[in-house]
Amino acid sequence: MAGLAPRVHYLAGFSCPVGGLTAGGPRVLHLGAEVFVAAGRELVYVYDREARQLTAAYRFPGQVWHLEVLAPRRALLVLCARRGVYCLSLDQARRSVSQRDGDDEDGESPSPVTAVDPDTCVLPDATLCAFTVLGDLLIALAQGPAQWKTLVPSGLAPGDPKALVRILHHLEQPIIFIGALRTEPSAEGPEAADLDCLVALGRHGRTLAIKASWDEAGSLVPELREYCLPGPVLCAACGGDSHVYHSTPSGLCAVDLARGGTPGDPVPPDGPGRLPPLLCPASLGVCSVVTLSPPSRSPEGGTELLALSAKGRLMTCRLDLSPEPPQPARVTAADTGRKIKDLLCGIGTVSERVSSLKKAVDQRNRALTCLNEAMNVSCALLASREGARPVSCTTTTAWSRRELRDVLTATCLLENSSGFRLDRGWALCVQVLPGSHASDSDPAGSAVTYTVPVDRLGPGERREVTLLLGPGEDGALDLPVTVSCALFLSLREVVGGALAPSDPFKDPSLDGCPPDVLPEQEGICLPLGEHTVDMLQGLRFPGLAAPPAQAPAPCPPPGDPVSTFLGTCWRPGSEPAGPESLRAKYLPPSVAAIRVSAELLRAALGDRDPGVSLCCATLQWLLAQNAAVDAVRARALTSVQALTPDGAEIRLIVQEVAVAGLCPAGPVQAVEVQVESSSLANMCRAHHAIVGRMQRMVVEQAARGSSPPDLRVQYLQQIQANHETLLREVQALRDRLCTEDEASSRATAERLLQVYQQLRSPSLLLL
Repeated sequence: MAGLAPRVHYLAGFSCPVGGLTAGGPRVLHLGAEVFVAAGRELVYVYDREARQLTAAYRFPGQVWHLEVLAPRRALLVLCARRGVYCLSLDQARRSVSQRDGDDEDGESPSPVTAVDPDTCVLPDATLCAFTVLGDLLIALAQGPAQWKTLVPSGLAPGDPKALVRILHHLEQPIIFIGALRTEPSAEGPEAADLDCLVALGRHGRTLAIKASWDEAGSLVPELREYCLPGPVLCAACGGDSHVYHSTPSGLCAVDLARGGTPGDPVPPDGPGRLPPLLCPASLGVCSVVTLSPPSRSPEGGTELLALSAKGRLMTCRLDLSPEPPQPARVTAADTGRKIKDLLCGIGTVSERVSSLKKAVDQRNRALTCLNEAMNVSCALLASREGARPVSCTTTTAWSRRELRDVLTATCLLENSSGFRLDRGWALCVQVLPGSHASDSDPAGSAVTYTVPVDRLGPGERREVTLLLGPGEDGALDLPVTVSCALFLSLREVVGGALAPSDPFKDPSLDGCPPDVLPEQEGICLPLGEHTVDMLQGLRFPGLAAPPAQAPAPCPPPGDPVSTFLGTCWRPGSEPAGPESLRAKYLPPSVAAIRVSAELLRAALGDRDPGVSLCCATLQWLLAQNAAVDAVRARALTSVQALTPDGAEIRLIVQEVAVAGLCPAGPVQAVEVQVESSSLANMCRAHHAIVGRMQRMVVEQAARGSSPPDLRVQYLQQIQANHETLLREVQALRDRLCTEDEASSRATAERLLQVYQQLRSPSLLLL
């Protein structure tokens, strides 16, 4: 175990993105004294270990994905993202004229940056993802639209048995590293032995070793042995011996497949020439390693690893893996200085490791705190579906003036009445769904969702969100509009950093955290309430403003260009001839009415002021969610003149009537609410809003146990028969419109409007 203590030396530092380097992108290789470093960008650096400085930097046309060194040719093979494989001759590149890149953002490089000639691309292909070199063969892997394809110099026929692929084992996790080892030394020495074992490491630590072993009959058979190492594995490397080095978030480790675990503490194998039954990783005390180069023999003895840390530091790790105890030697001043230097480097490595682990622990603690608060808030909301809720959201509407035009806004007030705190990860989601799309097959496609982060909403605090409802540029506002409010907790934002921090614990194959940890929706949604903005809330009452605070008349929204042109084409001294003016002058307003029992209204409005008449109280109840209700209440009005969102006039009239013939006891006192407007669409929207309020009132009173008086069944049957007759006439008139010409269809359309008018003013009474 003493031989595993590494001597770490930092050689140079390279620029890295915010948060540090992540595994899978950086690469580090060496050729003699030259070290080639790719830090995940377009640059490849050349570092001279003997001179201890950067000697060159090459800029490739794309992000560098992979490096391979061709030692006999002194060439560098580089795979660029969505470009292909480039072959850079190192000797020729040194002799070429360097071109200084004025936009170089890597200020630590004292050498000029040389732009790589595009003609050096030996295998142009935008789909290439990986490659390797076997002798004189360049084998590349490309991803097609439906399958992967292997590009090799095209000598094997498709039916050749040598081209077939056999699946020996499936690790069921992404592969990080595949390498060949030498587990049995030869009689001529360890350097003369052949590679006899293939090892594969998975992302989450599952390891497979394949070795050719002799069976009882004397035949060679493949021996497969699966191990489980600590994960996730960030990178790995192996050399010509039996050791495998792999980096995890907790540090750099080594395993020995010849002795079956920690050097100096072997586990006996099952038999001669067999793989060990267990692998025991030995920690090397180095952390934050995101890429490793194949190990090599150190000039001073032992094994040397080149590594790149998450902070962009190039370092060497020298190990003495021999199990024999070191021989005592005379301590010299040089040895003492070297040991002190090694101790200082070890202290720096441990400090960096402690800092990384502390950061990970703090992230997990914050995530657990947020999850605990989220659980408390969720339980409190789900347990209080009726009555006061610990976290509520109320919606109010008002007209305001923006950009020289009047607009209708909705204000959502989020109030935290609980004892918990809504912190990081919480957001208020407000969905606005137009009424005309409420019955569509895909209502979510027409809805607009606003997401507002809730930043530190403590107990008793409030947060307001104001949304613009309309009208749009065309002056139209499609009412009613449904406003739904919900609290959303993003699990990815709360626990994503704790499961996979960016430095150096991040798993590059996962975006934030493992997919089997978070649900598909990646969050928790808690509905708070739903509010419908109808025509009664969208009405404006410019005539009700007090004289000292007289509000300016709202600017009419931009109208149709044809209507504007017709309105300007009137002779001097005559009246305007626009379509709206003609309709208002020559056609009677559209009228709809609904009658409600006075007894039912008194029961629903029982807490009203005794001095206020039933008609005044009814009008105030209908306009309770409108900002002008205070002016209506102050003047005790029973009828009002208002403007719709598109600028048309509308009138509401509330009066008492007596309905005869319905009850045997005599006429029934009722209140009639009448809607008048020159716009049929606006009249229908206002009538629909009034009917909705009346329906909710009837349901509430029925839940209290109130019963209607005795009714004449024959009278109700006659009303039902009259309505069925009108509905049949409507169907017949609509069928006739499809077959008549323009001249004849005018009379049919007028009759159809009259029938609709009768249907909207029924003789029925809400009791």
